[in-house]
Amino acid sequence: MEGNEPELPLSGVTVVSLEQAIAAPLASRHLADWGARVIKIERPGAGDFCRDYDHVMNGMSSQFVWTNRSKESLAIDIKSEDGRKVLDALLPQADVFIQNLAPGAAERLGLDAASLLRKHPRIIACDVSGYGTGGPYSDKKAYDLLVQCEAGVLAINGTEAEPAKVGLSVVDIATGMYILNGVLMALYRRERTGKGTAFQASLFDSITDWMSYPAFYTHSTGRPLPRTGARHATIAPYGPFRVGDGNTIFFGIQNDREWRSLCRIVLGDAGFADDLRFRTNPLRMQNRDDLQGHIEQRFASMTSEEVLRLLDEAGVANAHLNSVEAFLEHEQLRARSRVQSVGSPCGPVMSFLPALTIPGVKPRMDPVPDVGEHNQAILGELGLSKEI
Repeated sequence: MEGNEPELPLSGVTVVSLEQAIAAPLASRHLADWGARVIKIERPGAGDFCRDYDHVMNGMSSQFVWTNRSKESLAIDIKSEDGRKVLDALLPQADVFIQNLAPGAAERLGLDAASLLRKHPRIIACDVSGYGTGGPYSDKKAYDLLVQCEAGVLAINGTEAEPAKVGLSVVDIATGMYILNGVLMALYRRERTGKGTAFQASLFDSITDWMSYPAFYTHSTGRPLPRTGARHATIAPYGPFRVGDGNTIFFGIQNDREWRSLCRIVLGDAGFADDLRFRTNPLRMQNRDDLQGHIEQRFASMTSEEVLRLLDEAGVANAHLNSVEAFLEHEQLRARSRVQSVGSPCGPVMSFLPALTIPGVKPRMDPVPDVGEHNQAILGELGLSKEI
């Protein structure tokens, strides 16, 4: 660290991650953000295949830039004698080891979490898989969209006419956050007991937890949670509303107090709150189309900014329907300097600050590495030939 800046929370923690795609790299990037040294092991030559998902950021992949800043890249063939020699020299220095190799590959190489913990009792080792160990799907390959399909995410997402995937890599993101959670818990446990931990995370288990509400709803009612497009499936009014100027705004009601405030201040009719069709949320859901029509009739003579101002005055949560271009120019991002720049082999690229804010502590925003960029430095530290 430069100057008198405070030490980052994970300074001194070394992470070795045999990683590819999104879930494991996202978890290790979060660790790097807060001071961990992350050594990313890649294939010599092409490296992590995520590097080639697209080439839109000065020739680099947008997803790779997102998940790999502040890391060191070590390009070795772990199946070769020389590559294994490097890994075997590196592992005793690692606090954390993460791997998301294809099903069965880590076990064949003796790099699964349980094997590593037997050899290195203080290590925190995580196996990342598609469907977890055991069960008929344990050896099945898994990618984000495919696991969304298996877990019923598409069944609840989209319009009444057609299901849709979530536009983000939601399964990978969920898994990355659970890996991070497990690593931090294990680090805390090691502080108290001196013992390492072997644990597993899977894409399917991660999104299973996120699917709890629709699964519980279906289990309890005997019917699926309906697909409702941009509207909330079980709360009304909550979703998009057309306004007289041709724009669409969103707002959501969470309780009776907000419903009454909406009627009195925004709709200009306090008595409407006690209309027998709309007094409670279940009634509003039953009569949602009538309610939508009544609200949009009131909004027909107003502009979107007038409606949003009234919603704010009423204490009702609301939002613009922004494009991604509008999001990039969002005044909240700009006012809080959330958009930053990091280095890369292809020059500076944009990046967002980590989601946590710790007063007085600046997270790392170091460059995205080139394939094998740190080979010589790391091999030198290990006292190994730099020609490997």
